[in-house]
Amino acid sequence: MKALMPLAEGFEEIEATTVIDVLRRAGLEVKTAGIPSTIVTGAHGIKLVADEKLDDVNYREFDMLVLVGGPGYKILAKSQKVKEMLKWFDEQKKTIAAICAAPTILAENGLLDERRATVCPGMERQIPRPRDGPVVVDGNIITSQGPGTAIAFALKIVEEVDSKKKALGIKEDLVC
Repeated sequence: MKALMPLAEGFEEIEATTVIDVLRRAGLEVKTAGIPSTIVTGAHGIKLVADEKLDDVNYREFDMLVLVGGPGYKILAKSQKVKEMLKWFDEQKKTIAAICAAPTILAENGLLDERRATVCPGMERQIPRPRDGPVVVDGNIITSQGPGTAIAFALKIVEEVDSKKKALGIKEDLVC
């Protein structure tokens, strides 16, 4: 199982690193793709070296797309490649996971028109069917509220794409 995580300047570091870590603990392959380059600076000044530039990625090789928030979500929202990927992943019924402000990108691209989702508190009016709660799953879409829900979000991804047993094992290992 291969996950793709685009990282734009201003990404939320807790969300990105937590999800990458938990998914890798579950045995999933996670590739990060930087916008515009492979060196990407997060919202709090932490620099990450992405595996490659988003422009160089063949997204059709992946089983899942994960979008994180932070101010960088606005860059993701403007990216033609991200829009193209969202459409393709949804048409293929592949998992799309988005946390914090990133669910608004799904809404802008029509992916939440008939689905329940959650989003960063205060942004509920930017998605059509907001739900309360740290993590919401509707079909192939998994959404979450923000940095404080990143572990629950990542564990839910593991549960949905692998098994509840594996997610519970990782949860125990993380002591949460």
